Amino acid sequence: MKTYKQLFSELSKLKRPALISFFVIGDPDFDTSVQIVKTAIDAGADILELGIPFSDPIADGPTIQKADIRARNSGMSVQKAMEFTRTVRDYKDIPIGLLMYYNLIYQYGTQKFFSDFHEAGVNSILVADLSIDDADEITSPATGAGLDTVFMVTPNTDTKRMKLIASRTTGFIYTVSLLGVTGSREKLSDTVEALVGKLKKLTSVPVCVGFGISKPEHAAAVASAGADGVIIGSKIVGFIENNLGNKEKMLADISTFLGEVKNAISPR
Repeated sequence: MKTYKQLFSELSKLKRPALISFFVIGDPDFDTSVQIVKTAIDAGADILELGIPFSDPIADGPTIQKADIRARNSGMSVQKAMEFTRTVRDYKDIPIGLLMYYNLIYQYGTQKFFSDFHEAGVNSILVADLSIDDADEITSPATGAGLDTVFMVTPNTDTKRMKLIASRTTGFIYTVSLLGVTGSREKLSDTVEALVGKLKKLTSVPVCVGFGISKPEHAAAVASAGADGVIIGSKIVGFIENNLGNKEKMLADISTFLGEVKNAISPR
């Protein structure tokens, strides 16, 4: 199973950041979701961030909230999410992270959840509603299961806390580009360059940027700021929502957009 360390090392030699695509597992249904993720991989996604649908996704804006509802209505569950992960892992060996909420893990049993999903092919788990102050809830079980840890830094995280987050992170730092929830934005946040620069001086852990990236030029700016990865979620999840009655167009739009982003972040 390819690790983050291996992938980021490969991409460093290529002088470009990782293209990281986020999808909600099972949106709009299991089989279509598999096709969507395979399309993203074929279009150049280097890492997958996958969300297990949850009833109260407090870090997410309307686009991903609606994706969670579609996935839940289609019958997606933790067990089916595990099957989904195995299916994707069988298609191509790229790093897979889960981005999710703690209640699902707690209800399943933390150690068992981490062990079972690592066995299914997951590299890391980011718990969106778990503060770094409560990191002990997951760091030991994650390490014991062979998983990397991923934690978030935001524009208002102070230096002392950044250092703490970096010290507990083994996969990559998920750098939130703006204050607020997930969602496409017309303009990239003006905090990105300074935030990435500060983090790169504090840690050697890869720094990846998400929230609000919705255009190839946004991704190019993030790459120019020195980020090790560009995370895109709401924009491509929006292609699903906008084409529920036309799967061919849905897949084509996702493929075209990710291809444009990949081109924008690749060295000339």
